[in-house]
Amino acid sequence: MRFTTTLLALGILVLQGAAQLTSYETFLQAATEWPPGPGAVLVPQQPDAELTAMMAQIDPARIQAIITKLVSFGTRNTMSSQTDPTRGIGAARDWIASQMQTFAATSGGRMTVSVPGYLQTPTGSIIKNTMISNVVATLKGSSDPNRIYVVSGHYDSRNTNNSDFTNDAPGADDDGSGVAVAMELARVMATHKPAATIMFAAVAGEEQGLFGSAFMAATLKNASANVQGMLNNDIVGSSTGDDGTTDPFNIRMFAQGIPSTETSAQISDRISIGAENDSPIRQLGRFVVEVASNAVTQMNVQMIYRPDRFLRGGDHESFIKNGYPAVRFTEPAENFAHQHQDVRVVNGVQFGDLLQFCDFDFNARVARVNGVALWSLAQAPGTPKGLTLDTSVLTNNSTLKWTGDPAAAGYEVVWRASEDAFWTHVIPVGKVTSTTVLLSKDNAQFGVRAVGANGFKSPAAFPFSG
Repeated sequence: MRFTTTLLALGILVLQGAAQLTSYETFLQAATEWPPGPGAVLVPQQPDAELTAMMAQIDPARIQAIITKLVSFGTRNTMSSQTDPTRGIGAARDWIASQMQTFAATSGGRMTVSVPGYLQTPTGSIIKNTMISNVVATLKGSSDPNRIYVVSGHYDSRNTNNSDFTNDAPGADDDGSGVAVAMELARVMATHKPAATIMFAAVAGEEQGLFGSAFMAATLKNASANVQGMLNNDIVGSSTGDDGTTDPFNIRMFAQGIPSTETSAQISDRISIGAENDSPIRQLGRFVVEVASNAVTQMNVQMIYRPDRFLRGGDHESFIKNGYPAVRFTEPAENFAHQHQDVRVVNGVQFGDLLQFCDFDFNARVARVNGVALWSLAQAPGTPKGLTLDTSVLTNNSTLKWTGDPAAAGYEVVWRASEDAFWTHVIPVGKVTSTTVLLSKDNAQFGVRAVGANGFKSPAAFPFSG
């Protein structure tokens, strides 16, 4: 333990609701099993039988077929032809939409497919009026349809010249691989019934400035949509770096710290309570690491504490700018000769984003990471709202209060040492809306997560002073 904590009778005491103590038997059991401090050591939640069976259906051969088809359109530059039936972004858009419609046909009416878009006038590397069209398959939630989670990849591609809409830009890894994740998950999940709504998106215009995702995120924001998490997949198709080394069982996940939408006053409040590492974005990231690094995915999720790689960006940023928690997945070690390059050979080195450099088994495992995280999010209750930590008096206890959710069967307090990266301990507190933990708020970081009757648990909410 890193804490100096006074614990009555060497165990735990949690004051719940009407300030009732835990039972003596529970107190002794906890004291015996977990002498270091309050609560049990947190055990990551595992996929249930339905989710495990779904993830077994993720097929590397289908991933390969999707990317192969996308590459066959020659170029998917945002300004390329939207009417040619075999070449250009329009042909890719129409094929993705037709495939999504095929998946929707198996859903019993729960999944619908749309192709929303708008006309973008010239700006930056967009040098002519261009229709930006997204393809979105929406699987409506069965009991909480207004709570939404999004998974995406971008289906546009580029070569060395970002305004070149004529010459080949295969876009196998960047980002056929991310589109394949969204499409394969749509296929597998279409026949199932998530509690919350899941949107599977292939967005356009990413390479010229995140235009498609900005349009999607703003549309959701203008509709006051309750988007509680967005997973962006961009360059997730190769396990081999530019030095030739392979890392096939690791995926990077970039998670921004302070949200872009916070005001100076909100940032000051966050700093004053030491919450720089506890934004909703980081809580989403912690959740993904917990639920998706396991034997079902065969992957380790490596959480990177920054918005994205240096000199690069992605579609998750559009959602963050609209106030939604979002993270980005990218392969562990990139080969920049295979990104944003004309297809050519220089001094025996092959340049270009070609199909031959993709690892479809790796890509399928990334899809499972997304699938486990998405389904675990959608099946759990929503993240608790209105969570506060009482800082009105000097005390070595920590009192938390939050707004109750009828969908929650109960709640858990999670905590960790302030310098730890992930939640380490958990205290079940029942179906209450307040609790007091006999652990100093000066030493620990606290969160509260909702637990469903099905056992699925939400990402943790982090308390501000109240």
